Order: sequence, then C-alpha cells, then structure tokens
Amino acid sequence: MTAFISTDDVRDRFSKAMSAMYQEEVPQYTTLLDLVATVNQETLDAQPALKHRLETQSELERLSVERHGAIRVGTEAELAMLRRLFAVMGMFPVGYYDLSEAGVPVHSTAFRPIDDAALARNPFRVFTSLLRLELIENDELRQKAAGILAKRDIFTAGARELIALYESQGGLDDAQADAFVEEALETFRWHQDATVDIATYQALHDEHRLIADVVCFRGPHINHLTPRTLDIDEVQRRMPLVGINPKAVIEGPPPRKRPILLRQTSFKALEETIRFAGDAQGTHTARFGEIEQRGVALTPKGRELYDRLLTQGRKLSAGKENDAHQQVMSEVFVDFPDDDAALRVEGLAFFHYHLTEKGLDYQGQERDLERLIDQGVVEAHPITYEDFLPVSAAGIFQSNLGGDTNGAYAGNANRDAFEAALGAPVTDELALYAEREKRSKQQVLAALNA
Repeated sequence: MTAFISTDDVRDRFSKAMSAMYQEEVPQYTTLLDLVATVNQETLDAQPALKHRLETQSELERLSVERHGAIRVGTEAELAMLRRLFAVMGMFPVGYYDLSEAGVPVHSTAFRPIDDAALARNPFRVFTSLLRLELIENDELRQKAAGILAKRDIFTAGARELIALYESQGGLDDAQADAFVEEALETFRWHQDATVDIATYQALHDEHRLIADVVCFRGPHINHLTPRTLDIDEVQRRMPLVGINPKAVIEGPPPRKRPILLRQTSFKALEETIRFAGDAQGTHTARFGEIEQRGVALTPKGRELYDRLLTQGRKLSAGKENDAHQQVMSEVFVDFPDDDAALRVEGLAFFHYHLTEKGLDYQGQERDLERLIDQGVVEAHPITYEDFLPVSAAGIFQSNLGGDTNGAYAGNANRDAFEAALGAPVTDELALYAEREKRSKQQVLAALNA
C-alpha cells in the first residue's frame, strides 16, 4: 500500500522552497528575515509572559517558519486551478476581500490551513487576487488584456499531472511530493521577459499598474513574502538602519498592550529591469518585502468597533508621517479595551479556553467560566487572527504601486462571481474562530464534569 505524506508536510516543504527562491530573487528579503528574527528574540527575552503564552498555544515553534505570500492571477481558470494546487498542501480559501473599495481592480481570498494542528505545523498562507477585467471601461483595452491572458498557461504540465494524481489517489508519496513542490514553484517564479511589447505594457500600466503586472508576464510571480514579527514598530524603526526603505505608515490598528487583528508594513517595491517583446528594455515595479504583526481575532462586535475607530483615525491622520499617524490612532483607539478580561467579558475578541494545572485536579462544583478563570482553574488565551484586512491589504497594494487608485472601480463587491470563478465557496473566517472558541469551552466543561 502506498504511504502518502500529510498535506501539512507538503505545505511545509513548499513554503520553505518558496522562501529560498524568493531570497535568491530578492536579496533584501534575507536582510528582512534576519532583522525580524533579531527583534523577535529580543522581544521574547524582554517579555517572558508573552513567551509562555506562545509556548502554551503552540505558536512559538511556528513563529520562525511563519510566512504569507501574495499573488495576482488574471483568469477564472487560473484561480480555479490554484484552488486545486493549494488543496494538495492542505490550504483552503478563507474570506472574501473586495479591494475595489480602495480603487484596486481585484477581489481576493486567502488560501490557508484551517484546523489548529495544521496551523501549528505551518501556517503558510497565500493571499490570492483575481483581476477584474470587467471593471476596465476601455473596451478595446479590456479585450486586448483578455486575449493576452487566454494564450498563457501559468502551470507546468508536471504540476497539472501531479495535482490530478493527488486527486485520483488521495495523496502523494514522498517522491511525488518533492516533484510537486518543484513543479508548483515554477508558477510563482519571477520572469524578466514580458510577454507583450512595450506599447501594450504602457497602455495597461496607464490604466492601472496592477493590471500590467498581472497581464504582461508568463505567470503571477510571488510579489512578496511576509514574516511575522512580535514588534512591528521596532522593525519599522530599524529597517533604514539595515539599508531597507520602509513604506511611510504601518497599516492597521495602533500599538497596543493586547495586539488586535493585523498590522502590516513593507519595504518599497523594487524597480526591476525587464525585456519586452521586440527586444525593448524597461523597468517594472511590483515585488517587495512585507512584515506583519498578528493579534487576537475579533468577534463581529469587535470588528464593528474596530472598523468605526479605524475609519475615524484614518481621516484624522491623513497625510501624517508614521509617528504622528500612530499617535492619532492611539488616541482614537482609547475607546477599544486593551486587556484580555475586558475584551473577553465585552465579547469583542475570541478566546481559547483550557484547564490550568490547578484545574486538572479541580473538585469543585463551579461551572461559570469567568469565575473559574478568577479561581485559576481555567485560562483563556487570545485566538490569533489568521486572516487579512481589506484596508491593510489595499494599503500595501497602493504603496507599492505608486499609490494608484481609480474611483471608477469602487463599490463593486461580487462574492458570488468570485466563488463561481473559484469553483467553491470561501469559508467565513469569523465562523472558524467562533467554532474554535465554542469547542474549547465545551472541552473544558466536559473535563470538569468527567
């Protein structure tokens, strides 16, 4: 009987191969990894309570391998095939993101592992965007872009064969998994040769830089990889000291004692030499390095408060440098509780409940979880947010595409069309967190009643 390896192992191999490839392609990414590793270690040394919590939640071991990447594809067929490719790695579409709200002509999902054990093994994610040609008003340009995309195949024949093999036999053996990683990696590789002439590139670029990036190359080339830091403000401060030029403002919520959702920054996109059809040379700007700091996942009530405060803060801090921006945001977010007990009691964030050592020997009759926490019988740890924020994603897109926006794209969410292209529904991320919290409560109460 064939011994198949786990999808977690395939994902781990692929994410490490992707990171190695990107370090070769973008040497500054290696510098970024070294900086993040240094800041993380210093943060853990200075905050033993944080280190204990990460160990307890099985997050410490995953910290050094945690990455997310991002790609942009041009057709429904490409998106549907990517869904099948990521399934080989135990990654599934979670969340729907409408970036047209920020004037960017794409909508997106995040392919990622879903269950706790898979996330602990390797939480690799790929934020995947589908170009929305229907938002291009110029009919001639729209048809030309569609024609260019129709002629390409971003997957190798070997990748297609191995995906089909995985689906037919229910897994891949060790050698097949290695072959799959090698073949799949080609989809994400950078190519300096454009598939169009310079005039076509320029026409698409003038409509929106992102359209040129998606349409004019052989594949979707990974445009960034993102390590996770425990102190994004310190990384932002030190980036210039190691020769990295950071974007102006850290996206997302301000610094807090209890981080919430997601904060992101990046170094600005590289200007890279490319060759166009007809031998003309030029430059293209798309690939960059990003850093993220993850906090606790918020409930629908918490997200509503977050969205309101973020909108208010962004209006007040528009045009300000990062320090001033963060100061304004901190003042606005004073209305958002900043300790675990308040977040939990007010129902603003999701928590994972488990028995303490004292709780393992507990003989009392109390079953109210808050009272059990007060007695030291139960602990509640914040559930890490594993997903993305539309505003932050769009902010990163814009900062690395010259700030390009187009109001004509705005307000065009179409989840049904995206799911039809994907060939599957996207999972509601809030439902995943709610189920994890509910399950942990049930397990605690079942253990106390045993």
